[in-house]
Amino acid sequence: MGATKTDLFTKRQNELATMAKAIAHPARIAILQYLLKTNACVCGSLVEELGLAQATISQHLKELKNAGLIQGNVDGTSVCYCIDPKVWNEYRVVFADLFKVIVPAEKCC
Repeated sequence: MGATKTDLFTKRQNELATMAKAIAHPARIAILQYLLKTNACVCGSLVEELGLAQATISQHLKELKNAGLIQGNVDGTSVCYCIDPKVWNEYRVVFADLFKVIVPAEKCC
């Protein structure tokens, strides 16, 4: 979507699209699932867990961090990541509200 077209939509629609974009890659979903599963800060084990190159994982971590979904702390030479619970809850609420509001028709086409 071009930057000039976003003004056609509400602020909330644009925010939701930005949130969806942040998690719209299977690698990012896998990273989030792993961080949620471990329920702790993770340092460096994502390459082994996901089987992706470090550079690829770093790029996805950057996107997740820019979206605020994860936090990172420097621990010596590595960076440890964990879910930001406040932002995670915001995402959970926003997407739950979206799916509550949109009820598909029983019969379509």
